[in-house]
Amino acid sequence: MTYNPLISIITPNYNCSRFIAETVESVLAQTYTNWEMIIVDDCSTDNSYEIALNYSKKDSRIKVYKNENNSGAAFSRNKAIEIAKGEYIAFLDSDDLWSLDKLEKQLRFMQENNYFFTYTNFEHIDEDSTSLNVFVSGPKVVSRRMLNNSNYLGCLTVMYDKKVVGDISISEKIKKRNDHALWLKVIDITKQCYLLDENLSKYRKRNNSISNVSISKLLKHHYILYKETKNCSNIVAIYYTFLNLFYGFMRKKKYTKIGGLSCK
Repeated sequence: MTYNPLISIITPNYNCSRFIAETVESVLAQTYTNWEMIIVDDCSTDNSYEIALNYSKKDSRIKVYKNENNSGAAFSRNKAIEIAKGEYIAFLDSDDLWSLDKLEKQLRFMQENNYFFTYTNFEHIDEDSTSLNVFVSGPKVVSRRMLNNSNYLGCLTVMYDKKVVGDISISEKIKKRNDHALWLKVIDITKQCYLLDENLSKYRKRNNSISNVSISKLLKHHYILYKETKNCSNIVAIYYTFLNLFYGFMRKKKYTKIGGLSCK
């Protein structure tokens, strides 16, 4: 590794008291230590804000903020990115986990190959942090067109070079799928996103996850995504929405496997 830049970890939080301590611990355990973790609490009604605040008192690299009003994940991510001082930006939601060498390996991968936008494989875990034996990968290289068609990037796996990408934000009208909206902005600048083909993250499947919403709500989320990010007509947004549905099905069929990988 040629130098040790600061990595800013973006962590929006809302009512994750059951999981946020384990998430923070997975960051504290990183073999790469030059990071800051920016937790933005969206007016949680449980004690997850207090849990995060206690960690910040023990380690100055953890910085905790609270929104004045409940404003959604897009607002919280925008706020954290604006606050971030790192040369690289990474993402970890407040219920997900990293393997201990995630940052070290991904930063090396980017530096050695001169990549500006990368992602990794990940696995699914349940609410008790037990592996569900489901592993998700993706294409070696994701182009702008591919990312427009479907979101190949697990949010908890993404890292980009802020020096290249600069300051970006997303529409706060995008209440769901706002990570995809962010990637579409990043790839407009970097042109491509590269896969580090290792399983370095754990995505928590929760019982009340938006991943379990109905098809009608799913279509609505994607329609708003394209309407806001592309500033296009209703017809064009509907076209992209159904295109996303098709490519999303193909993506899961090709890149989601039962067994075959393990998270170190």
